[in-house]
Amino acid sequence: MREIEAARIRDAVERLCVEANKVLPEDVEMAMRCVAAKETDALPAAVMKDLCENLDAARELDIPVCQDTGMAVIFAEIGQEVHIIGSFEEAVNEGVRRGYLNGLLRCSVVADPIRRGNTGDNTPAILHTRLVPGDTIRLTVAPKGFGSENMSRIKMFTPSATEQDIIDFVAETARLAGGNACPPMVLGVGIGGDFEKCALLAKTALCRSISERNADPYYAELEQKMLTAVNAQNVGPQGFGGLTTALAVNIEQFPTHIAGLPVSVNTGCHVTRHKNITI
Repeated sequence: MREIEAARIRDAVERLCVEANKVLPEDVEMAMRCVAAKETDALPAAVMKDLCENLDAARELDIPVCQDTGMAVIFAEIGQEVHIIGSFEEAVNEGVRRGYLNGLLRCSVVADPIRRGNTGDNTPAILHTRLVPGDTIRLTVAPKGFGSENMSRIKMFTPSATEQDIIDFVAETARLAGGNACPPMVLGVGIGGDFEKCALLAKTALCRSISERNADPYYAELEQKMLTAVNAQNVGPQGFGGLTTALAVNIEQFPTHIAGLPVSVNTGCHVTRHKNITI
């Protein structure tokens, strides 16, 4: 049994909150610069140029890549051979609190969904934990802004739904999102499970590298079909039209009930952020 002090988790979460908000994943930044060079019309090409220059400015000035530094979504894979000394959940929330306050990040969490009231420190975090073999803890911090989050959708299809029905639903989601999701988007698609598992699959998909395709060849091909359909919508960068509405579509799938076929789309903006560490 390996012992890990809760303070180590707190400090790691604090650091990841800041780093995830200031440094875009390398694969996402590379994709941004690649599509910027491919836009043929003047307006979308100019928009992509501005978006890339924004990344350069954030790096130079050491500031967040987006003013919406999001809700802190944390995925924790906890090894079964780990004993945490102290409160795990308290350590995560204290890490978020310190990260957002010390890192001068915008605090966007309200204490009650209807009565509102800012908590002042971006807590509580959205925390997903999973027990796994081993004696380490893997933490992924994925700040999620709500310009894109608000454009997410779920649909409880019946088993009679075709592959094309699912592709059309994903493409329609991108079209309805339009410029509100700050495209070019990254789309996380969950297929299967039940209502809440399907949504979690989509969120998990956004934390996978966009350069990494689904391990199942069928779903890898379906990712490409969805991306082609989405980019045919002509929403384009920031909703001004163009070739690139989405940078990537990532699918995560799970077994489901014989009577259902849930599909969810978690919409990510052009600064789809995540950072991880293994303790």
